[in-house]
This record gives sequence, C-alpha cells and structure tokens, in this order.
Amino acid sequence: MAAPNLPVGTVINAAPVTEPPVFAARHANLASADFGARVVSCSDDFFGEADRMLQSSESVFIVGKFDDHGKWVDGWETKRRRQGGHDHAVVRLGLPGVVKGLDIDTSHFTGNYPPAASVQACYCAGGADPGADADWVELLPATSLSGGSHHFLPISDERPFTHLRLNIYPDGGVARFRAYGQPLCDWAAKDPDALHEVSALAAGGRIVSYSDAHFGVPFRMVMPGRGVNMGDGWETRRRRDPGYDWCIVELGHAAVVEKIEVDTAHFKGNYPDRVSIQAARVEQGTDQSITTQAMFWPELLGEQKTEMDKQHFYSGDQIRALGPITHVRLNMFPDGGVSRLRIWGRLAR
Repeated sequence: MAAPNLPVGTVINAAPVTEPPVFAARHANLASADFGARVVSCSDDFFGEADRMLQSSESVFIVGKFDDHGKWVDGWETKRRRQGGHDHAVVRLGLPGVVKGLDIDTSHFTGNYPPAASVQACYCAGGADPGADADWVELLPATSLSGGSHHFLPISDERPFTHLRLNIYPDGGVARFRAYGQPLCDWAAKDPDALHEVSALAAGGRIVSYSDAHFGVPFRMVMPGRGVNMGDGWETRRRRDPGYDWCIVELGHAAVVEKIEVDTAHFKGNYPDRVSIQAARVEQGTDQSITTQAMFWPELLGEQKTEMDKQHFYSGDQIRALGPITHVRLNMFPDGGVSRLRIWGRLAR
C-alpha cells in the first residue's frame, strides 16, 4: 500500500460504486455493525482489527497515519503468513437471514490484498455462536480477488444463516465485508392480535423496485430508528420531466393496515411536495411483474401534503379499508427524499 505523495493527514476516500448490482441496492447488509454484526473470532488481525470491515461507512486511506503495529488501515489486515495455512474471520450477522450477495471490498489494499477468498455459513439457534462442531456449508467457493476493488458476488442459497466465515488465502487485508440479504422473522412466535410494524427491515420488509435512487439507498427507509442525516434515507434526483417517483415495499407479513408513518427527517429543501400510498395483496409474481401491476393498485392513503423534517402519521379514516395487503407503493410528487416509511398492521390470519 504505497503512500500517495500528499500531505500527512490527507484522507482519501474509496472510489464510489456507480452501478451496484441489484442485490446490493434492494437488500440490506446483514453484516453491518449498524445492526449489531460483530466478529466473534479470527485467526489474526495484527495490522487492522477485523471488526473494522463491518463498518457501514466506506473505507478511507489516511496519509501518514501509523499506529504501534505499522501503517493504520481502515479494514481487517493480518500479518504476513510464513507457516502455511490461511487466515479467517467468523462474523455473527446483525440480522440472521438469507444471503443474496456478498461484497468483498479491497479498497486501498493494493500490495497487501488476499489473492483469493471463500465464504462459509452456518445457522446457530438460540443466539449461540458456532463451536467446534458447527455445521459449516460452502456459500462461496475460493474466488480470485484483485486489489483496490469491490467484488460483488451473487449467492443462490435460500437457507437462512446466522454466521459467516470469511477465509482469505493466504493472508492480507479486506477493507469491508458485506452480506446483502433478506432478514429472517419468526412470525409464528408473534402475537397475532398485536399491532406490528410489518414494513420493518427486521420483520422481513424489503424493497422490490423504485423509479430512481440517485442520492440515497431505498432500503434505509425500512431501517429502525429515525434517520441520522439526509443521507440516511431514499432520495431521488431532481425531476426535469413529467411524472413522479415511487418505491415498492414488500411487507414481512400480510396485514390489515391501521397506521402509517412517512418521515422526512433532515429533508428540508428537498422533501416531496405530496405523497400517496397504493397497496395490494399479491399472492405470486416476480419483482418485475409486481412493478407493472403496482401502477393499477388502489390507494391505501390518498395524496397528502408533506412538510420538511417532520414525522407524518396517518390513521383512522385517512387509511382506506383494503383488507389484508402484502405490498405498498409509496409515491412522491414530484420527487424528493423520505427518511423512513413505516406500515403498522394486524396480521392476516
């Protein structure tokens, strides 16, 4: 990792990803520290603590920054292996679920990246971490890596997992390790008479499709808590042609909706002028067919004027009686940003 010819302390950001794959745009990173993901064990992290690769922020390179072990790195880096074998790190996912794709990011690691990596997975019930007898399965076979690059790798295994083991061959550094997927929710254990936030990411809510996401990632609308800044939400480009923007969310469980929240936190000069929500119960179909059908769904919530940086709550007669629904389409007129969308309902039996 050669130091650029720049003043000490200069921060160099990782190159942005201009066109992430579909799985990275529609699914959350289950291995994010934001959700409580952590490294439970690793073979070595001499140069860079393994937990660093789980940070949600993009990695940086800081010119001239050193610590007691050498050059400070924003990621996981092991010492040079001299005795054979390979290094590994076991990650407990913040949200157990089905992994749809991985990103093994070697940004800023150029002369010290691992030439290859593989990923194994296991499921541990009851919140336990894997022991010596854990049943690991291969999620990703050994795959070649290059330096200073994102490696987006789709996964087709539909089983849910709680832990991933990243193996690097033989040693080196990984800036970020991300596992995009669909969180697992045990609805059978939920109270069917209670009001549930069925759109929540942790409850299995997911983004199906959207018209545009130039400034923000749509899945953050179904994240827990309020947005921390304007980048923590869904924001579209400025619309220069007729029409409006929209985003379709699949609920974690079919429900009769009783309460809705549209939060424009931190969106002040760029909040939508109005919003509305369409909805339907969809028994089957692909994301593409659902996107087409959504144009004709009935309104769950008629057009509502919005305000900047505010939580908007709707209930009672404002919400139309459509019966149990599985999908909603949030419409923004004409464009703008929404920090959070929350749909509460009672579970369909």
